[in-house]
Amino acid sequence: MSAIQLGLWAVALLIAIALIFDFMNGFHDAANSIATVVSTGVLKPHQAVAFAAMFNVIAYFIFHLKVAQTVGRGTIDPAIVDQYVVFGALVGAIGWNVITWIYGIPSSSSHALIGGLVGAAMAKSGWGSLNFDGLFKTIAFIFISPLLGFVLGSLFMLGVSWLYFRTPPSQVDRRFRRYQLISAGLYSLGHGGNDAQKTIGIIWMLLIATGYTSATAAAPPVWVIGACYMAIGLGTLFGGWRIVRTMGQKITKLKPVGGFCAEFGGAVTLFTASFLGIPVSTTHTITGAIVGVGATQKLSAVRWGVAGSIVWAWILTIPASAVMAAAAWWLGRHIL
Repeated sequence: MSAIQLGLWAVALLIAIALIFDFMNGFHDAANSIATVVSTGVLKPHQAVAFAAMFNVIAYFIFHLKVAQTVGRGTIDPAIVDQYVVFGALVGAIGWNVITWIYGIPSSSSHALIGGLVGAAMAKSGWGSLNFDGLFKTIAFIFISPLLGFVLGSLFMLGVSWLYFRTPPSQVDRRFRRYQLISAGLYSLGHGGNDAQKTIGIIWMLLIATGYTSATAAAPPVWVIGACYMAIGLGTLFGGWRIVRTMGQKITKLKPVGGFCAEFGGAVTLFTASFLGIPVSTTHTITGAIVGVGATQKLSAVRWGVAGSIVWAWILTIPASAVMAAAAWWLGRHIL
């Protein structure tokens, strides 16, 4: 793939837009990391976001870049990537994130970015520009990640209920308030480790396309990795309180033991997906885990109407962000 000629200012502008998306990813998805720990009263909101942001950044030292490689090389044909494709993908993803944040809908920033890449690539080169193998794995995990979160959240809740069957509820509550700090930390690690890499992947794609990084490099520059982890951490620090209420209160009523099981089930799912190099939705994962925990009490404990509206947002995310990205690609052709 020959490098396209693009001025440093334009590359810097696109990297800045990518980091804005990364910041919004943390801002939008902060609810996923902190909703359960806030709704159970274990941490105050400002404590929770600082706690989650810290673990988002610590993920830099733990996770390999398999997810970044999938996003950068496994979703669309690298040969068609140029400044317009990157611009369209980012603007489409940011636009959908803003819309869902305004309405308090916990949609997936990850799939908004994937949809953005698909829409911009198709606007330029049609269906042939898509890497269907990589996209199939990502789309499959739209269903697998919440299902796995549901199963693990349910199993952990049932296991804990069996282990603490004879323990007084007040003692269980007191103990799991401490344990929930561990589960929230693990979930925030998984959130940072999976989501920051999506922006790393798109910046890496841009740098290769413009010749600022070699296509044979095993990893993107260190400054890209560090900047993306810092951006998502800062986004989480500023938080998205509209979505916290939906995730932590509207789906089902959680106690500390339920919050622990939901977060731990979600963390296991995110760690597994990151190890496999699959970009998954932290929103889908934690929603499935929360529903799983609620369903172990009784089916009526879950507000299925709220859960259903969230599922509709999941279904619409990729096509909606793809359409917005295609429009942004056309706009970018006229302003960049």
